[in-house]
Amino acid sequence: MTSSSRHSSSFRDPSGFIFVDQGIIKRSISPLYFKQYNALKTTDFYKKLQHAGLLISHKELSVSKEEIIIEPEQVSFINYPYEWSFNQYKEAALLTLKIQKFALENGFSLKDASAFNVTFYKGKMIFIDTLSFDFYQDNSPWRAYKQFISHFFGPLLLAKYNGLESLKLMNSFIDGVPIKMVASMLPFKTKLNPFLYSNIHLLAKFEDKHNEDYKGNSKASSLSKKAQLNIIKGLYDFIKKMSIERSSEWGNYYDKTNYANDAFDQKASIIDGWINNLDAKTVIDVGGNDGTFVRKIKQELKEALVCDIDYNAVDANHKYVKQHKESYMLPFVFDVLNPSANIGFNNKERDSFLKRIEAYEPDVTMALAVIHHMTLSGNIPFEMSAEFFSKFSKHLIIEFPKRNDSWVQRLLNTKGEFKAHFDFYNINNFESSYSNYFQLIEKVSIDNSERVMYAYKAL
Repeated sequence: MTSSSRHSSSFRDPSGFIFVDQGIIKRSISPLYFKQYNALKTTDFYKKLQHAGLLISHKELSVSKEEIIIEPEQVSFINYPYEWSFNQYKEAALLTLKIQKFALENGFSLKDASAFNVTFYKGKMIFIDTLSFDFYQDNSPWRAYKQFISHFFGPLLLAKYNGLESLKLMNSFIDGVPIKMVASMLPFKTKLNPFLYSNIHLLAKFEDKHNEDYKGNSKASSLSKKAQLNIIKGLYDFIKKMSIERSSEWGNYYDKTNYANDAFDQKASIIDGWINNLDAKTVIDVGGNDGTFVRKIKQELKEALVCDIDYNAVDANHKYVKQHKESYMLPFVFDVLNPSANIGFNNKERDSFLKRIEAYEPDVTMALAVIHHMTLSGNIPFEMSAEFFSKFSKHLIIEFPKRNDSWVQRLLNTKGEFKAHFDFYNINNFESSYSNYFQLIEKVSIDNSERVMYAYKAL
């Protein structure tokens, strides 16, 4: 295996790289990391992390003097930090600290603490970088401490004090939100908190923007293991207690929907019937709110991606997933009007939503109560939304609210003198545009409502 075969996202770590072999993700380990890897795989703590589902498991494929090749458990859909809700982000931060504590207690340490080393998988966060562990050096500070602050603690604090949209900053700062920037954006009262002053404001004073090497705690060149464990415990306890005010337009959407109970049940029944007829095993629900309609599907699903623009709705879904151990459900934050783009060096380090979902190839895409928002809030023509869904949808279940629907009227009334421009919003134009990309399987009107359900197959 040569370095030219490596995945475009895997070039920063000299210890090894990942590559794709006939659609399977594999990892090449270089001789530079042989000593650490061979020591790790014999330890109980490493095996315990994998068995507990905290660290991705792998199997060893080949060993030579030039490289070791391992095959990690395959993650079907990688999600990124800028697509997490607040509590998903918290869970990822706590997982990283938990792993670092466990590693320290067993003679190892995480050499990096990137949020991109974690993804949401099978109902919980999991650490996916097998080569992040290094030997612990006596009295050495945690070299990834500053990275943890800029990738985890800083973004969480910004989300708490400045709004949940702050979590999207990782989309722009792939190497972590600069600590000086975090400090400048936090309210003055945070300087009066000794813990925040020490871990944010004082750290920001020592941050050299021209020498971002993440070599540890700038306040000390020597740090005992006990002191380091105390720092980790302090961060863990503080982050675990962090919370936010929950208030949003869509967080309790189904409590104030204009559906009558029988119409709501009929809609769920229609979806369940279509999913069953298609024998779907994987679905993505675009604008799926808290996952309500996916949970009403009786057909056993292998995996369901449920995404929504509303952080609180995604958080509610995440909480339900955790409480009920729904390992098949993957909630994440997604703006259909502005999907995640390719970012990083050469725009190839982190894949766009479209690239990931096209590779995922869901059996069914669900788009319920979303087309009127795309069309009337985002000014997206039917032709363009149909093209968007066609890029990754084998089958599409989509709901169309007609002009007299109360939510449609609400959106139209916000257009003021431009309301007449949206006369094109009608069921005939919708059907005409979508017929250019999809073949109609079935169309059903929902009783006692102004909504129509469509089942389409991609052309």
